Amino acid sequence: MSLKLVLLVILLVTQVASEDTSFIYNGFQSSHLYVDGIAELTSNGLLRLTNDTKQQKGHAFYPSPIVFKNTFNGSVSSFSTTFVFAIRTEYPTLSGHGIVFVVSPTKGLPNSLPSAYLGLFDKSNNGNDSNHVFGVELDTILNSEFADINDNHVGIAMQVWVEYDGVKKQIDVTLAPINIGKPERPLLSLTKDLSPILNNIMYVGFSSSTGSVLTSHYVLGWSFKVNGQAQQLAISELPKLPRLGDKKEFKFLTAGLPLISVVLVLMITLAVVFVIKRKKKFAEVLEDWEQEYGPHRFKFKDLYFATKGFKEKELLGTGGFGRVYKGVMPISKIEVAVKKVSHESRQGMREFVSEIVSIGRLRHRNLVSLLGYCRRKGELLLVYEYMPNGSLDKYLYNQPTVTLTWSQRFRIIKGVASGLFYLHEEWEQVVVHRDIKASNVLLDAELNGRLGDFGLARLYDHGTDPQTTHVVGTLGYLAPEHTRTGKATTSSDVFAFGAFLLEVVCGKRPIEHIGEHETRILVDWVYACGKRGEILEAKDVNLGIDYRSDEVELVLKLGLLCSHSEPLARPSMRQVVQHLEMDEPLPDLSLLSLSSTGLTFGYHEDSEGFALSYPSSMDKPFTHITNTSTTTTTSIAESFLSSGR
Repeated sequence: MSLKLVLLVILLVTQVASEDTSFIYNGFQSSHLYVDGIAELTSNGLLRLTNDTKQQKGHAFYPSPIVFKNTFNGSVSSFSTTFVFAIRTEYPTLSGHGIVFVVSPTKGLPNSLPSAYLGLFDKSNNGNDSNHVFGVELDTILNSEFADINDNHVGIAMQVWVEYDGVKKQIDVTLAPINIGKPERPLLSLTKDLSPILNNIMYVGFSSSTGSVLTSHYVLGWSFKVNGQAQQLAISELPKLPRLGDKKEFKFLTAGLPLISVVLVLMITLAVVFVIKRKKKFAEVLEDWEQEYGPHRFKFKDLYFATKGFKEKELLGTGGFGRVYKGVMPISKIEVAVKKVSHESRQGMREFVSEIVSIGRLRHRNLVSLLGYCRRKGELLLVYEYMPNGSLDKYLYNQPTVTLTWSQRFRIIKGVASGLFYLHEEWEQVVVHRDIKASNVLLDAELNGRLGDFGLARLYDHGTDPQTTHVVGTLGYLAPEHTRTGKATTSSDVFAFGAFLLEVVCGKRPIEHIGEHETRILVDWVYACGKRGEILEAKDVNLGIDYRSDEVELVLKLGLLCSHSEPLARPSMRQVVQHLEMDEPLPDLSLLSLSSTGLTFGYHEDSEGFALSYPSSMDKPFTHITNTSTTTTTSIAESFLSSGR
């Protein structure tokens, strides 16, 4: 592996002015740098651009503006800079997105994104001709949004020299391990006039970002000069990096590298990328979703060895869209779950892309995180956090060996509700999951519920209507309007969540065969218990007597309310969370009655006339699944029964 150095000539706007500038920082104890994001100046004089947090960015700039152009002819003056940097990651083979030495029209980059784009840009302005940004990238992973050619990198403490000759219009970049003098020959030398790129007045500094892996990016010392050679750094005076591991490892990283480091430097892969031109060149190679999204791309051989060659004994489960294997990454020893999408699935690629785009950027304690992906010869693989306690359904059905207590179930319910509220209202887009059920809720080591399997998820902007699609999902969880219109909405997710609530409390599936020719619809059965005034009879018999009756009753009634056939009558997930926290009381369900048309709320003189219409299957099985014509409903029911599911 080798450290990758990429020169970015990228293009932002302008500001103020200053004379020819020269400064040097042998450590940053007394500096007055402008910092934003999570960047900080540590007590021992380090500039720490990022810390061990995920999906974050940090910027640090010299506080005064610098005049870069000759006032007589408008050409960019010569300038020189040198700095020492270090990249420290949680795992040997995984890392954040790297460091960029940047010349920018503004202090800070307020509209930039973490993770992808190195904290410089967002999707809307990446590659924009009006940016006017020059950068030298030092990173440790492949950045597909900048058309990187590979991911052969390793993070070590290094010194960099960046020099621009304003007369020759030549950029030289030189790299060497710390404590080794500047090599005579630069690693990168190219002719490029920076006059069209740099404005008269610019700021100099650093930008950095992390992805899903905890990474710290440091600058130990920095020297800069316009119209002259930057002063040499006093390496012996630079602050020490924080201790990492044992003393031997610490000395290896910060006190000097042995001969092996020199060998690594000789193996450095250089890639020169001018974003505007090169991005277009590689556009036909990279698909859109790979350009806008940058999780770590795993090597197939690592996943192959992690899963022991995808052996059957490592198989965690099989679903409609692929097989899931347990794996242990060879070097980092991280436990992962690898989903291998089946070739027989006509929707495999689309579902794969959906998971990449949605889960990869979602961050919530009750959602399963996507760590990365792999594509090789048509094979589609997703790498998730491993959930040691598996899926929730195995604790509910078929006489489970481990029975969840009511307090555990209630915590899982509230956790999944919180995650679904985040998807519907708190994230930057609306995410409709479309397949909420107990088998798609995974349990972590503390038995917290984590909603996973976003293979059917759809995204749309807040305030807009979702587009009509074909009906997908699982029978028993499909909202009636979804089967009529093909539109999956947050309200149809609430309907499925209602079925999920009844599942968890009752320990029964939404639709179950209870005899050779008899089928039980769970929502009707719970309704019938409530009709008799004995709704607690619907609870799972395995709960015993250790439960709070008010909480059980609340969840059962909330499950019926979420199962309302009219979308507007269902609560939002914000209201569901409030109900579960008992911050908001449920509507009065005592008016619930059964008519020939289904479940309805009766009208009282002092009521507001709230009507609940829910087509019942007491007389016509499965009509509540589709809420369409009798013919259509019957065919779906017969199809389900004949499949033997």
